[in-house]
Amino acid sequence: MARADALSRLKQQVQRLRHDADQFDKAKWFAKNRYMQNQHALFERSVFNTRSMQLLDYVDEVEQQLERLGRSELQAARHQYRFALTQLSEQIEAIVKVLKATPVWEKENTPSSRARKYQKAVQQLIQPTSELYQELAKNHEFERRLELMISERQQLLHKAQGEQAGQLNKEILALHARLGRCRKAIGACEERIQYAEKQQAR
Repeated sequence: MARADALSRLKQQVQRLRHDADQFDKAKWFAKNRYMQNQHALFERSVFNTRSMQLLDYVDEVEQQLERLGRSELQAARHQYRFALTQLSEQIEAIVKVLKATPVWEKENTPSSRARKYQKAVQQLIQPTSELYQELAKNHEFERRLELMISERQQLLHKAQGEQAGQLNKEILALHARLGRCRKAIGACEERIQYAEKQQAR
């Protein structure tokens, strides 16, 4: 799915989230809860910048984040885009958790099925590149370990003689071959990521 289509679908889901949040606020769920009456915000600052006891105010922040995701300059900054997307996912999940604790969704669907719809909409933006980034991270870690093994054997080789030196040379050559294959895999993975992100950006 193209990134623009995925963003459009997520915006539709957030519109439904706005409707649910509006019902939540109108029901005044915290009116009889003394603990919540003494609070100044529904969520931690690490999740939302908004400080409010109205759920709609947090949906406003989610929509602002969605608008940022749609801007071309943010999409061009790959890592910044993924960070913003991860933050958006956390914000939506936080709002959903609050709604799941109330009967707001009982008329249409079970809370779990509605929650899955929001999660699916976010995942369509994250995939397929998240799996590719995980693969790339594993390859880089494998590369690091191979480089360390080569360095350790080279240090031993300086002190080795005779048969031991010959064995270490063989091991170093074998490790270099594995390192070459690993770096080739890294290059191929990076190309797949670039292709996937170009497809999403269309």
